[in-house]
Amino acid sequence: MKVLLLTTDAYGGHGGIALYNRDIVQALVEKPEIEEVVVVPRTLAMPPENVPPKVRFRSKAAAGGKVRYSLHALRAATNHYDIVICGHIHLLPLAVLLNLFIRAPLVLMVYGIDVWQQPYQRARSWLNRVSAIWSISGITQDRMDVWAKQPEEKYSILPNAIHLEHYGLAAKRTDLVNRYGLKGSKVIMTLARLSAAERYKGIDEVIELLPSLLTAEPTLKYMVVGDGDDRHRLELKVKSLGLAETVTFTGRVDESDKADFLRLADTFVMPSKGEGFGFVFLEALACGVPAVGSLTDGSREALRDGMLGELVDPEDPQSIESGILSALLKRKEIPAGIEYFAWPEFSARVSQSIRTLAGQPR
Repeated sequence: MKVLLLTTDAYGGHGGIALYNRDIVQALVEKPEIEEVVVVPRTLAMPPENVPPKVRFRSKAAAGGKVRYSLHALRAATNHYDIVICGHIHLLPLAVLLNLFIRAPLVLMVYGIDVWQQPYQRARSWLNRVSAIWSISGITQDRMDVWAKQPEEKYSILPNAIHLEHYGLAAKRTDLVNRYGLKGSKVIMTLARLSAAERYKGIDEVIELLPSLLTAEPTLKYMVVGDGDDRHRLELKVKSLGLAETVTFTGRVDESDKADFLRLADTFVMPSKGEGFGFVFLEALACGVPAVGSLTDGSREALRDGMLGELVDPEDPQSIESGILSALLKRKEIPAGIEYFAWPEFSARVSQSIRTLAGQPR
């Protein structure tokens, strides 16, 4: 079987969607029946690394805008494929048009706020040409279907995967403790992209709670790990509240250092309102760090309805504060039940979805 994946980014990309796409591709190429996966990315932030042998990554398609991308996708589509996967709803019109020639089962992958509201006028009509919708979470499926009105059997839930062997319990790294002045402190942390378009992460709400939290825990430090165009505003807010000694902005950290940064935290906190899932919760939990997430978005599914961490109402400051203080009392341990998201489970879900598609007529 051959698979064509049209996507925003994958290898050489930042963020959750790029990671999810890489995991989907990895799960595909591990299947003996998959001969090749051709990936056509829309953007390329960095040179691609660790591209699997069965993957043909058409990275030149990333440069030059929509026309260049469409031409590269068209060239890729002149070959035979058994499955076409569209990695973002904004690419769906192109995927549908190309599939008029390929005539294979067409999959759409959806993540969160990309589909929580109808993204463009004809989106629903394009969806009628889709064979299957792979959703990262149940809440994304539910919010999407308010406007999409697709048959229930079209949807499959494929939550993020965590490679547990890449994480694990370990002591706080001494050089990082010294660098950020954390000795003797209780540390809460948010790791996220600091984008003005993603202020739903809950960082503002945590900052505003710090004076009250410091009364309950005077040694508290708040680390904000990540970077983006909203960082300057957040830094100014921290200074205006007199919290510069309490809050540290680390900037973006290398992927190879991420687990060590997470282990600096005594509690991971992200009371968000717009997460489609929240993979970073799994990363924190896999390092043994207690987590605090939202009742109202995909974080609830990442924390398995409270089995894996504290759930709070992101609109209620008292709820957030109580959740943080409760989590700070917990000891560090990898919670039972995180295996639900382990790689073998994810791979099995992808296999089942492929088997279902393979039975569909062209």
